[in-house]
Amino acid sequence: MRAVVKNSIGIFYPQGFIDGANARNFLAPADIKATTSLKINMLLVSLKKVVFFNKNGMDILIGLLGECKKDNSSISLGFCDYDDSKFTTMMKFFKDNYSISLFRTAEVAGLFGPSTSDNKEKNILVYSDDPSQRNAITIELHEHGYNPISTLTREEFNVKRQSEETFYEIVNNTHLGLFGKKIGTRVVGNAIIYSIDGFLDAKMNDIFDMTYHHNSLSVGFTLFVFDMNKVIAMNVHGVNFFSHLASAGAEFGATIAIVGLSFDKTPRTFQEELEDGGVIFFEKLEDLLDNKEIMDELGGDESSIKHSKKSLTKIIVNELPNFISATVTTLEMMTSTKAVKESAAVQKIAIDSTEDKLASSIGFYGDIDGMMILIFPRTIAKRACELLLGEVSDKTEELLDTLAEFVNIIAGRLKSLLAEKRIAINITLPRTYEKINTLINSISEQKGVQVNLTFKGERFTFFLTR
Repeated sequence: MRAVVKNSIGIFYPQGFIDGANARNFLAPADIKATTSLKINMLLVSLKKVVFFNKNGMDILIGLLGECKKDNSSISLGFCDYDDSKFTTMMKFFKDNYSISLFRTAEVAGLFGPSTSDNKEKNILVYSDDPSQRNAITIELHEHGYNPISTLTREEFNVKRQSEETFYEIVNNTHLGLFGKKIGTRVVGNAIIYSIDGFLDAKMNDIFDMTYHHNSLSVGFTLFVFDMNKVIAMNVHGVNFFSHLASAGAEFGATIAIVGLSFDKTPRTFQEELEDGGVIFFEKLEDLLDNKEIMDELGGDESSIKHSKKSLTKIIVNELPNFISATVTTLEMMTSTKAVKESAAVQKIAIDSTEDKLASSIGFYGDIDGMMILIFPRTIAKRACELLLGEVSDKTEELLDTLAEFVNIIAGRLKSLLAEKRIAINITLPRTYEKINTLINSISEQKGVQVNLTFKGERFTFFLTR
């Protein structure tokens, strides 16, 4: 069976039943190789003509699709063209599979592929039962230049869908997996979690984004956790990779932690060697994340951070309007309040009061590099939390999680604005601060552009630095 290729997306269209007995008949390795040779960004299997499937059959298809990763590690894999029932079944099958994405239709999948058109005026209605997925979809659509309209409840989604408002596309029953990332990455508290699987050998140097990791260090992350529950084994090349990573992070005071690695097929001496190099081990992820004392000590919550003393470049200053636009537009949209600009100056960061405020920072790198810091009054954070979570919350942990999602959306919008000027950047995961003195003290001697804004009389601070 040959795939249909359009706009850098290849789609296979199997028919009938997919089970363990016949799944291999639908995707021949030669056909997959022929498709990926066309330099596609996404490879999908359409379920439009599939009457029935079971987990064995789908697992075989995923395994066959995964073979293309050997030639193109950044390609996105998944399924499309299914109804509500099939989506529910696949979510049960693949909820823990970071590598698979699910798109309700091939047209929805196309929204996340390469685009050369102007998408600013294209409104996309978005809903997901999973808040993290809803936010991830919103961010991705922002990055692709669309105007996503996120709905918090199914009732709100249904009302908008049935209204007279015109939407370019409706995105629901869609699930984003790694979506082009080489290794699954997420942030919990202020710890970055990398999720990896398979056999760890010299390929780690190819699939691990070292530039991203170094920029995360620069932003201030000091705890990096490798979730290895799905790792089969590791050889000496894998050990050398982690030893180098631990050594390189030492100057930042960073810690490498490995959780869930079984040594049934890996020599125990490897663990001893890594422990001698400063790597720490935990049996379960919750053993680390739920231990507040250890998280505090390792910087997973609050810790001192080190930043470079590089000066702002002319190109960053010239693009300041885009930084401000991405921030203000998103804040106004998410809080339903109008921003008033009070002042802007190149200076060291200056905050009149740190009480009842929370902060978040996010790094960017590529054609330009630096760090954006946002300091929120707690009331604005609560308003954002109400919008993203659909309920009012005063719990600091939930507010900080919301700010992280909030800053992600802002950074995604910034990425799109800069791309229009042919300035390409990537972004790190955001870091949050409950006690902003931790952040302020770390950059107190560093100059940047500070812009003070007010939302209904409450001051919000934007600070751009390197």
